[in-house]
Amino acid sequence: MSFRDNLLHLRASNNMTQEQLAMMLGVSRQSVTKWESERSYPELDKLCKMCEIFDCTLDELVQGDLTGKAPTRQQPGGAAPVREDVFGYDDFMTNFAGKISRGVMDIVLGVAFGCALFALSEPENGLGFVLPENMGAAFGFLCIAAGIVVGLIDIVSVSLAHARFVRQHPFIEDFYTDRQKEEKQKTFVRELIGGIAIIAVGIVVLLLTDGTRWEELVGTVGILVCIAVGARFIVHGGMTIGLANIDDYNESAAETLTASEIESLPMPEDRRRVMMQQHKTDKLIGAVCGIIMLVATVVGLVLLFVPLGAQGSFGRANEFFWLSWAVGGVCCGIATLAIRAFVKPKSE
Repeated sequence: MSFRDNLLHLRASNNMTQEQLAMMLGVSRQSVTKWESERSYPELDKLCKMCEIFDCTLDELVQGDLTGKAPTRQQPGGAAPVREDVFGYDDFMTNFAGKISRGVMDIVLGVAFGCALFALSEPENGLGFVLPENMGAAFGFLCIAAGIVVGLIDIVSVSLAHARFVRQHPFIEDFYTDRQKEEKQKTFVRELIGGIAIIAVGIVVLLLTDGTRWEELVGTVGILVCIAVGARFIVHGGMTIGLANIDDYNESAAETLTASEIESLPMPEDRRRVMMQQHKTDKLIGAVCGIIMLVATVVGLVLLFVPLGAQGSFGRANEFFWLSWAVGGVCCGIATLAIRAFVKPKSE
């Protein structure tokens, strides 16, 4: 039995079109047509991917007889084929969500520990001893820098891995069952409520210590720690429910792929135009949000290191330098929503 006969049977028995198989393998539909007409032969890496997709060995696919093989992914009772995660999407994206959320937490925790050391150098810190001001400033800055570095190590490394994964698999078939999607929705609800509750505890601590000698050491540091932990749960929950949206993943591939990579993808011309427009929109969003966060960073550093006077409305502004990044994040969200709402394809 030939490879052609095996491929024709496996594709038909799994209700898979040539275009779907081509997208999963990262080739053009014409390539699949040539394989099935025996005008060309796939490369070894494509054969290995087909073995993963159809749950067979390389020998069976190339030299065996698979024409009697039942659909490789079938529901109990033989009703309809069930798609599987042949590329390890769920494991990869679960790890992606974990590292991104942990990176966010590490950065905010670094700021919290830095503020704790700054507070220890204040004469009225509530502990009975005062850390030398130069030591408090030095170690506080070191904690902030360490938190940023540790957080960025997680975020940058997993983001680069995510970009590689998207380039290798720009199209994924939706393999999640309704039950799996429901479980991820429940996880999102639990982590969202838990994260909000933790942040609320931090607000209570800040209010209880307001106007006391514990305000800076316990109140400010406490709310930052609660924000760090709460944000970790909220971000992780949001990404967990988002990873089950395969359609959104396929559409957002335009954000990672370059224009030339999109042009070379095996897909219908109308879908390619949509991806190109999404690519341009995502570039605009990235530029606008980058500018916003750079401005927020400048404002935060000015509030932290530039004296604004001991008296008056700005006397304690340096205590809230971290708010510039929170405001910047909110502004990025507003800008993203506005651009997606009002920047339309030219054809519209």
